[in-house]
Amino acid sequence: MPEQPSVLGVAAASPDQQPAAEQLAATLALPCYSLDQIESGLLLLQQSERLVLQQIGPGAPGAVWVDFVEGKAAHRRKFGGGRGQPLARAIGLKKGWTPRVLDMTAGLGRDAFVLATLGCRVEMIERSPVVHALLADGLRRAQTDGDVAEIVTRMSLRCLDGREYNVPTAPDQRPDVVYLDPMYPHREKSAKVKKEMRLFQLLLGEDQDSATLLERALHVATHRVVVKRPVKAPPLGRRLPTVTVGSPNTRYDIYLTGPRHATA
Repeated sequence: MPEQPSVLGVAAASPDQQPAAEQLAATLALPCYSLDQIESGLLLLQQSERLVLQQIGPGAPGAVWVDFVEGKAAHRRKFGGGRGQPLARAIGLKKGWTPRVLDMTAGLGRDAFVLATLGCRVEMIERSPVVHALLADGLRRAQTDGDVAEIVTRMSLRCLDGREYNVPTAPDQRPDVVYLDPMYPHREKSAKVKKEMRLFQLLLGEDQDSATLLERALHVATHRVVVKRPVKAPPLGRRLPTVTVGSPNTRYDIYLTGPRHATA
C-alpha cells in the first residue's frame, strides 16, 4: 500500500481565499492550515479560480483539479469520436436509446462528462469527501461557461459509497447502466505513473473492495454494468464479463443484467 500522507487539510493560496478555505475545512471536518505551516503532505488548496489537490514537499507532482471546460475535457468533447468511441459503445449508446447512467466511482468525472456530452443523464457518486469537493468545484465552474453549461445540467453529484446506493423505487429513476472505473494498483515506478494516480494513491490507498462494488452494481443496473480496466488486467473479482469492448490501453468489460441475464 502506498505510504499515507503525513498531513491532510485545507489551506488558502492567498489571504482573500481564507474565508472560503475555512468554510471548506469545516464542511469536511479537516484542519485549516497556513501554507507556511506545512512542509510535506497533501493539501486541498483554495485558489481564487479553483480548488486543487496539492502535494507539498520535494519532488511532489503538480496539482490536480477538475476541469470540464479546457484541457483533456475540451479535446474529448470536440474530437473524442462521438457515439462511435469505445466508451459510448460499451455504455450501449445507439440511435433511439440514450441510457441513464450511474457512475459509481466518479473520480475526476472525466468519463461522466463524456457521457453527458453525448446526451446521457449521469448520476455521479464519489465516496471520498475530498474528491467529491474537487468534483463539486469543477461542476460549479463549468456552470458559468457558455460552451459546457448545458452539458453539466445532465450531471448530478452525491458524496456516497457505492456499496450503500439504494435502488430508486420509481422505475424511471433507476439507472439503465452502472459504470465502474475502480483504481487499479500500478506496479510501475512512481515517476511513470500519472500525477493524478500518484495523488489518489496517497489520498485513498489501494482499492480493496471493488469486487463488492461490482456485485452491488449488478443488482442496481437494469440493462448492463460496464467496468473500465487496463487492457491486460484480469476481470474485476475474476468474474467473466458477457462481452468486452477494447481500445489500445483500456478494456471495457460489459455485464448484461435484467430478466434475460443472470447476475449470480
